[in-house]
Amino acid sequence: MRKLLEQKIKEEARKLSLRYHAYHNNLEIEYQSNKKRFLDPPAKDIKLPAYWSEDRKFNPFYVQKHSRQIAYSIYRKIKNGIYEPNPPHIMEVPKSNGKTRNITVYQIPDAAVSTLYYEQLLSKNKHRFSSFSYAYRNDRNVHFAIQDIAVDLSQHARTFIAEFDFSDFFGSISHEYLFEQFDKNGFFISEEERKIIRSFLPPSMGVGIPQGSSISLFLANLVCWELDRNFEKNGIQFARYADDTVIWSQEYDKICKAFEIINDFSENAGVKINVGKSDGISLLTREGLPAELESVKHKIDFLGYSISVDHLSIKEKSVKKIKKQISYLLYRNLIQPLKGPQLRAVTIPANDRDPAFLTAILQIRRYLYGNLSEKQLRDYLAGRLKTINFKGIMSFYPLLTDEEQLKKLDGWLSSVIIRALHLRARLLKRWRFNRDNIFPFNVNKAELIERCKITLINGKPLLEIPSFLRIYRAIQKGLISEGIERVMNPSSSYYE
Repeated sequence: MRKLLEQKIKEEARKLSLRYHAYHNNLEIEYQSNKKRFLDPPAKDIKLPAYWSEDRKFNPFYVQKHSRQIAYSIYRKIKNGIYEPNPPHIMEVPKSNGKTRNITVYQIPDAAVSTLYYEQLLSKNKHRFSSFSYAYRNDRNVHFAIQDIAVDLSQHARTFIAEFDFSDFFGSISHEYLFEQFDKNGFFISEEERKIIRSFLPPSMGVGIPQGSSISLFLANLVCWELDRNFEKNGIQFARYADDTVIWSQEYDKICKAFEIINDFSENAGVKINVGKSDGISLLTREGLPAELESVKHKIDFLGYSISVDHLSIKEKSVKKIKKQISYLLYRNLIQPLKGPQLRAVTIPANDRDPAFLTAILQIRRYLYGNLSEKQLRDYLAGRLKTINFKGIMSFYPLLTDEEQLKKLDGWLSSVIIRALHLRARLLKRWRFNRDNIFPFNVNKAELIERCKITLINGKPLLEIPSFLRIYRAIQKGLISEGIERVMNPSSSYYE
């Protein structure tokens, strides 16, 4: 037990130290890039997390160095039944609706204890959880949920849908209700594990489990066990990812029954239904079909996807974020350096070469593809390369089927690039550098795509404009040959 605890503490500290190193390295890359673009770039501002100063055990470098002593101390406390986590740091994280969510940041040794007991509890009890509960497990993930929903909905032209969400799910769970579940429904929880669980719960309030503790992930599924079970007993089809739940049925009375079950759970567990984010009952249909309900939908948004009878698409909110990031990369490289009161260390395009344009294309490709090149994608699609690792933003959407959406995104990408180049050309003229007669400023959109494809930089086609459709087709090939877990971005398992 002591050695296992020491190992977990080292793992937690190493994870956080690597994260800090990555932050530091990114700052250096940004600084070096700015030195090429500006005469006097802003100095690197290296910051430490504010809570590192609260206690040394928040600092991963200190914890790595003293992991053995720390593990021994915690081990003795656990064995003597007196372990309590040290006071955590409460961090406010902004939400998309303008409100904030409180995230509990535990000291590294306490986070390791939480992770250790979460893994113990999950390994003993995951067989008890519903197959339709997809969050916080090592045998389910977000993409399994999306696939199960999409496959089922595609088999019917019309389906009744119920969508609901809870208000402050983690923060309002009743401790009394939670403790009742310990001895119900066949869960295996030792006395030591019960003490550890109680030690991580907020004192004296009687409600809430901390959002930011691994052990809370197990408790969230434990609390919802009876909710899931009642859906199943009544033949109601559903998918639940933490507190995000979608329910569907061909029978209207079953959807109504689902709301009774939800209301009962809400009252018993102390978790209120978020009326503002819960759309109630709708009829999901193909476009053009008649509908007897006033509330009709042609798609539902769930966990980053839009799901319709015919397609899986990237939801519109996520599309806007993707477009915003690509537009920023173009602005940062092509427009911003020319907008100041004077030019400072800006490389002016010449001889059909624009280094800033090349940098923008490389950054967009990395954003979409990760570290894959166009040649690697083509070799993989042609069978010349047996396996590749998918990482970029598109690896968060391995189950897409809406090729029309991706074709439109490719068209948008070409258009926004040509618009950025036209604006760059106008800004260059203000500085008395007319580049209208050189590439890439002397071509239209169709010509730009072709010229970028055949132009070689150091013998490589680095300028080729990336394609949503091309990376999608590569991911589809990987999906068929190797499965969801092999091609998906690992971070997508930590949705929200």
